[in-house]
Amino acid sequence: MQQKEPLRALSVQEERELQRVVKATSERVDVVQRAKALWAVNSGQAYTQAAREAGLKSGDSVSQLVGRFNQKGLAALVIAPGRGRKETYRPQQRRQILQEVQREPERKADQTASWSLSRLQRALRRSGLPRLGRETIRLTLHEAGMSYQRTRSWVHTGYALRKRKGGTVTTYDPQTPGKKASVQ
Repeated sequence: MQQKEPLRALSVQEERELQRVVKATSERVDVVQRAKALWAVNSGQAYTQAAREAGLKSGDSVSQLVGRFNQKGLAALVIAPGRGRKETYRPQQRRQILQEVQREPERKADQTASWSLSRLQRALRRSGLPRLGRETIRLTLHEAGMSYQRTRSWVHTGYALRKRKGGTVTTYDPQTPGKKASVQ
């Protein structure tokens, strides 16, 4: 069976690097497997044989690897970025979450006087985000610099209401970024 996309000719530097990775004992296993597959294809083996020799499941994965190598070079040995689960909620939906938390809850409609994650989730599901989870809400609020306080409300981290002679004022702790960095 003829290969659709053959491996391009390797430069001297690429050959040396592939040999080094194939023999390396301290390299990641998946990187070594990809290097072995490429080395086998370079030495004239078919994709299925190269896959077997490298410990990969099929010749199709070697075919995809060869295509990536032809385009990107040795960067194809490392897993391509963008793999894994895609982000479910877009910036517009995240803004909707932030707008909802800043709205004062209606006692009868929302059945609460202050927002909890569960009550906020119910309100957001009624307003058009049917599959929204509490963890997504929590992460969105934390990314916006908010945290759940003892008063059962979501507030911006570092800001506090203080009673003064002239009335209640909002204060900001300028050391907040340093404190947040030391906690994480």
